Amino acid sequence: MEFAKIKETCLYVTDLERSKEFYHAQLGLPIISEVPGRHLFLRAGSSVLLCFLAEVSRQSTEVPPHFGSGQLHVAFETSPAEYPKWKEKIEALQIPIEHEHNWGNGYLSFYFRDPDQHCLEIVMTGMWE
Repeated sequence: MEFAKIKETCLYVTDLERSKEFYHAQLGLPIISEVPGRHLFLRAGSSVLLCFLAEVSRQSTEVPPHFGSGQLHVAFETSPAEYPKWKEKIEALQIPIEHEHNWGNGYLSFYFRDPDQHCLEIVMTGMWE
């Protein structure tokens, strides 16, 4: 018995509209669900990125309460052919790239921050296979 994948990952944000502008308008992730003052759910390939207001989800009664704080990490995967295009897009949006890492065997990734200072990474497909 094994898991197929991680379906969702969650970031706790302080401003849903700012997160919507960043993840949807700038990065182009499609919106799946949005409840003002509570959450924003976005599609990233076959995965889902959940953006919750921490204090609201902390007091949840519909689903188990959850919350967090600090600079969390999420990596987005893209093909080696599209990797340089993503790097160019991030730079064109004037989002500072903090580091580019060579993982060996031709695999690269780079790191940048969202408006809540979460550490985001774009990695080449196949890196962990």
